[in-house]
Amino acid sequence: MRTTLSLGFSPCPNDTFIFYALVHGKSASSGQNFAEPLLEDVETLNQWALAGRLDVTKLSFHALGHVLDQYCVLSSGSALGRGCGPLLVTRPEMAAGSLSGKRIAIPGTLTTAALLLRLFLPDCGELVEMRFDTIIAAVRAGLVDGGVIIHESRFTYQDQGLVCRQDLGQWWENRAGLPIPLGCIAARRSLGREKILAIDKAIRASVDYAFAHPDQGMSYIRSHSQEMAEDVVRSHIGLYVNDFSRDLGAEGLAAIETFLELGRTVGALPMSSRGHGVRMGKDAI
Repeated sequence: MRTTLSLGFSPCPNDTFIFYALVHGKSASSGQNFAEPLLEDVETLNQWALAGRLDVTKLSFHALGHVLDQYCVLSSGSALGRGCGPLLVTRPEMAAGSLSGKRIAIPGTLTTAALLLRLFLPDCGELVEMRFDTIIAAVRAGLVDGGVIIHESRFTYQDQGLVCRQDLGQWWENRAGLPIPLGCIAARRSLGREKILAIDKAIRASVDYAFAHPDQGMSYIRSHSQEMAEDVVRSHIGLYVNDFSRDLGAEGLAAIETFLELGRTVGALPMSSRGHGVRMGKDAI
């Protein structure tokens, strides 16, 4: 009797693009039986991971640093890259002033965006947690002085009259010399090495199918997207889904480990997480 695996990922185009084939039986499942997926905002998934709710889940790399005792990163399905990091945006009249001590909106306390802001602007004032798709409106309305935007918002903030104060991904790349690690697909360690390898293989097959048939899942992708304009959806996929989504490789792993170590150094991540390998393998399971 096969065990049904719980699965969660975000409704954003990069995740629905990656998982379309797996969810719709278009690619090899490697013998794994997945339950109907739960599509939730990434911060919701981050919080669920703290409680160990799902077997396989999308996570921010910031959140991963808090749950490495429970979850390990799969080789496939991650969002890393260059030129794709969160943006710190403000209204035009604040384009030159200091943001120290100001109210800044973040898309969740456990998001990678939140940790990047803390690293870049350690003396920022009040952090205001909001859903990612409400931040632009809050900045425009003056409810906050600035906001860290992710996902489709990266492509639409200028149309809303906002300006970019800092590309946090570019700041990271300049500092670390590595791609910015944004989010990953993680599996519960208690599943065991053999099952985790099979899950990883199934997700890799889904990624490969998506690259081979990029238009096939577009109606599914757009049905879940916050931004329905097809050009924005395609730009989103092009930015966040790349070779790192197929396989992290040595550079991807180095980026993750460097990011987590810096988070520990500034006290944002538990030092105890050093004892757990990031990925499955002899050091992780």
